[in-house]
This record gives sequence, structure tokens and C-alpha cells, in this order.
Amino acid sequence: MRYDVFSIFPDFFVSPLNQTILKRAIQNNIISVNIHDIRDYAEGKHRTTDDYPYGGGSGMVMKVQPIVDAVKDVKSKIGVTTESIKIILTTPQGRTFNQKIAGELAGFKNIMIICGRYEGIDERVKDIICPDEISIGDYVLSGGELPALVIIDAVSRYVPGVLGSESSVEADTFSDGLLKYPQYTRPEEFRGLKVPSVLLSGKHGEIEKWRRSESIRVTLAKRPDLLENAELTEEDKEIIKGSGN
Repeated sequence: MRYDVFSIFPDFFVSPLNQTILKRAIQNNIISVNIHDIRDYAEGKHRTTDDYPYGGGSGMVMKVQPIVDAVKDVKSKIGVTTESIKIILTTPQGRTFNQKIAGELAGFKNIMIICGRYEGIDERVKDIICPDEISIGDYVLSGGELPALVIIDAVSRYVPGVLGSESSVEADTFSDGLLKYPQYTRPEEFRGLKVPSVLLSGKHGEIEKWRRSESIRVTLAKRPDLLENAELTEEDKEIIKGSGN
């Protein structure tokens, strides 16, 4: 999978992309992450990428020309088809990113991410490029670089070979609409707190049953709203009913 990220702060990505899972995936040529400096496409002596908003107001707005030209240039160089590419604009106005969207995006061979800054971007960028607008939450960040990294990390986990075990994605929190069950490792006992005996039993069927029950219990306690859209079996519903909710 190939990612192309457009930002006016390309150095922002140096350290995160040189750590752990993403670093190994890049080194093994499983994914590639190409960072493009929007300033390189800006016209004029000073390579300006932002300007004052028409109509007045505080802050600055990112200009349309550098962004449109940057995306057009990269698309032409890599020769992607409309079907294989997804162009994303990170913006608070977008649909809220979640595990389902991450899996959806993993179906594309090429993902382009435009990182907004300042008070936003010229609306004509959306008119011309028609990006998928995505937000990672209802809060304000200084720019779209962090959301871009979040998207890259979450989507890459679906790419075969990125994780050590393909089953890791299937067991991830939110993968089935529920929070993940409690996890334990050695020692077996710490300060009087013991690992649940079922996890030491070696009975895989019982362990899976316990994990499912615990996932429902944790979700019910911490994020009951997720249960509305989760894929629940009749047994799951009995667990919820038995909890008194």
C-alpha cells in the first residue's frame, strides 16, 4: 500500500514513521509513506501557502493552488486509477474515523492525505478534488498531521504482513464493535491479585467464551453506546440481560 501525505510541515512525520510497526513495514516494502511539502508547489517568490480570509476574520486560510497542483502532480507521477485511490482531507467537519472506516480504507492501493492547517483550507480544494473528509474526534488540533498519522497507523494494521500475526487485527478493540477483554501476563499473582483461573486452564473453548463475556461486560460498563451497532449473538444478549441492563 502506498500513502502520499501533503503537508507544509513534512518533518513532522520523520520520527513517528521511524518507530516500531510502521518502521518495519516500510523497511520491508509492505507499505510506503511519501511526504510531499505543499510549499514546493506554491507560486511566487516566497512560496506562500496561506493568506487572509475573504470577508475578514482571524487566522489564515490555506490557498487552493498549491494543494490542487500538488495532488495533481503526484497522481500523474504514480499513474493511479480512480478506483485504486482514496484522497482524504483531515478536517473537524469530516466523518468521525473508526475501526470500520480503517478497514474500508484498507481496500485501496493508494491513499492520499491532505493535512489542513490554520483556520482551514480554501473551500475550492474540496470542490476540485472531492476528498473524503475525515475527523479523528471532536476536539481541536493545530493541524492535520497527527490525524494523518493516526489514519496511516490504523489502516496499515489491515495490510497483510504489517503485523506479526494476522489474527491480531481480528482481536483488536472495536474490530467486532466491542471493547477488548482484559489482558494478563506473568506473574500469575501480584500483590494478592491473581490471573483469572480460566486463562490458566488450557481449555481454549472456555477461554474464548470468557473473553467474549468480558468484552461485553467491559463495553457495557465503559461504552454502552457501542452495543447498539455491535454484532451480538443470542448468547451475548443473555449476558447483557443478566447484567441487569
